[in-house]
Amino acid sequence: MAQWRKWMAGLWLCLSAAAAWADAQTPQPVPIRLLLSFDDGPSAREGDANPTAQILYSLAHNAIQPGIKALFFIQTGARNGGDTPVGRALIQRTLDDGHVLGFHTATPGHTSHTRLSDVDLESSLNLGLAAHLALSGRQPTLVRPPHWAYDARTFAAYQRHGLSLVMTDLSANDGKIPWPNASLRRRSHFEHQMRELSRHVADIPVVDGVRPVLVTFHDVNPFTGSHIDEYLQILQDSAAKARLTLAERPFYDSAESLEAAAQARALTDPSVQIRIPGFWTSLLYWLLPEQPLP
Repeated sequence: MAQWRKWMAGLWLCLSAAAAWADAQTPQPVPIRLLLSFDDGPSAREGDANPTAQILYSLAHNAIQPGIKALFFIQTGARNGGDTPVGRALIQRTLDDGHVLGFHTATPGHTSHTRLSDVDLESSLNLGLAAHLALSGRQPTLVRPPHWAYDARTFAAYQRHGLSLVMTDLSANDGKIPWPNASLRRRSHFEHQMRELSRHVADIPVVDGVRPVLVTFHDVNPFTGSHIDEYLQILQDSAAKARLTLAERPFYDSAESLEAAAQARALTDPSVQIRIPGFWTSLLYWLLPEQPLP
């Protein structure tokens, strides 16, 4: 009996060693890191309920990863935002907190660049870049066009001004101002998008050992402002549910690495039209049964 036990123990050790060797030979998946971005801000709402201010506070003080850095695509000319005293003060706070500013638009409203004439587009870009320079001491290197709308003409204009066009992988679908801006299906919405992302995550380039995944919110949305901590948890949970490996630090916490990652994800071919997850995607997800991962 003693001999039998020794034999079984030896066999178990051999099997364990073989399993460990096999695991060591199996390539480990490259982890993803979530690059948070916010469009349309800053908000000019007065008081403690300002959603941009709430988001800045939560990014710095959340329980998941304090000190998260994000990419804010701002509207410098917005009459109800960036072109107000409250808005300009929040842009300065965004910079002081170590976040990255990107170019969204310099028009008084949220006007699509594709609808501007050549002269008006050039004037708007020059005006906005000058505003960025005055605010931060440097011109932005990243642009996300209003309404996600671009074409070969606007793409060429961005390039002439040293702007790289950045879209997104995941969207909170929260760009509905002023109503409705709540999201009753925010968890299932992100779970659906993460499942879709998992199918082509290998196409995302590796930057500093991780695959940067862009996530978009709107910091003028009061619901987003008051729920950003919950959104951070939802993003983590959704990645795990989609079997995506998150980096040890799941969110970017360095402005330099964030900007480098965003540059690596910039669009290089204007003929490629990026499909942005949004309302209709969510509606189809509501109507169709859940599809299992392969």
